Amino acid sequence: MIDLRTLREDPDRLRASQRARGEDDSVVETLLDLDSRRRGALSRFETLRAEQKSIGKSVSRASGEEKTALLDRAKDLAAQVKSAEAEAEKLAGELDALLYTIPNLVEEGAPAGGEDDYVVLEEIGEKPTFDFEPKDHLELGELLGAIDMERGAKVSGSRFFFLKGVGARLQLGLLNMAMQQAIEAGFVPMIPPVLVKPETMQGTGFLGAHASEVYHLADEDLFLVGTSEVPMAAYHADEILDGAALPHRYAGWSSCFRREAGSYGKDTRGIIRVHQFDKIEMFSYCRPEDASEEHQRLLSWEKEMLAKIEVPYRIIDTAAGDLGTSAARKFDCEAWVPTQGRYRELTSTSNCTDFQARRLAVRYRDKDGKPQHAATLNGTLATTRWIVAILENHQQADGSVVVPKALRPYVGLDLLEPVK
Repeated sequence: MIDLRTLREDPDRLRASQRARGEDDSVVETLLDLDSRRRGALSRFETLRAEQKSIGKSVSRASGEEKTALLDRAKDLAAQVKSAEAEAEKLAGELDALLYTIPNLVEEGAPAGGEDDYVVLEEIGEKPTFDFEPKDHLELGELLGAIDMERGAKVSGSRFFFLKGVGARLQLGLLNMAMQQAIEAGFVPMIPPVLVKPETMQGTGFLGAHASEVYHLADEDLFLVGTSEVPMAAYHADEILDGAALPHRYAGWSSCFRREAGSYGKDTRGIIRVHQFDKIEMFSYCRPEDASEEHQRLLSWEKEMLAKIEVPYRIIDTAAGDLGTSAARKFDCEAWVPTQGRYRELTSTSNCTDFQARRLAVRYRDKDGKPQHAATLNGTLATTRWIVAILENHQQADGSVVVPKALRPYVGLDLLEPVK
């Protein structure tokens, strides 16, 4: 959640952030009012409680009418203390409930607007040209015996699929290459749980505007994660870390699950928008003052990985209204998909500043030994969707696909050939 001290000292910053996201900025006045009333009620409670304690000490030394008067005052104070405490708790509850609905403060420099208001920062690589009619990734996947959507739908329903043969080998090779890169960069490899408690999902900001995207197992009251960011963000919940040891960097390999609510009719062909996929996710805990630099590092590691699969891509600075609840700034890398004639997202890296850490109580001790909230950041290093870009950009006229050179040792093949 946002920092109340920042809200009090610079309410215009939250107003500007809300407007940039396309959200209602009048909530700032409501927050300030609730905060002022809560602090007033708490001050009254503390004043009355102090008087109550003082009178309690005086009663033992008094006698006669004085003692009777003190006892009457103590009785009256007890009721007032109880009322003031209840009022302070009620207002604190209302304030916290409202705070949990407020998205993170947008980082200065992020574009304002919605999904289509991104800014292109860089375009890398040349788009391929073909002297034949290129096939889309699903047609290629079927020719190669790599993707089976029909049986995925038969077994599980729409937006499910089987990766088999060279398709399975391609994904395993891709994810292993990503994990190896992460390890060489100093990340701790991790295979996290993909079912988490409500407080974990809530703490990472995925039960607000994105709740409809999440699978919920009602009987167990557990949630299937849409990214390993969720369990890795909660890994150090309720802990105080050694500030001198930061940053802590983890690379999580997990299956991810998304309901894709609201996407009816979008990307129904192939494996671009599906309910289940695998992903390698980078996650970092660092000091807030180091978060912007760490964000650029995560982006550079994504670029390093994308260079290995030899596909043209662009980097966009995501607009505020498309950041999601937790991110203050987000950069997406989008690969060129030839048969669609447009770029599609392959990676995303977000700076969540101290927003998630406040919700999850992740702190570190600064150089003076004082606990401070950490910053959290995340970034995709490889995912199932990358297969789309690899197949389409490296296809040949006969339906075969050249495996990018860096990926060959992990796949065990130089060329993917149609199944006869």
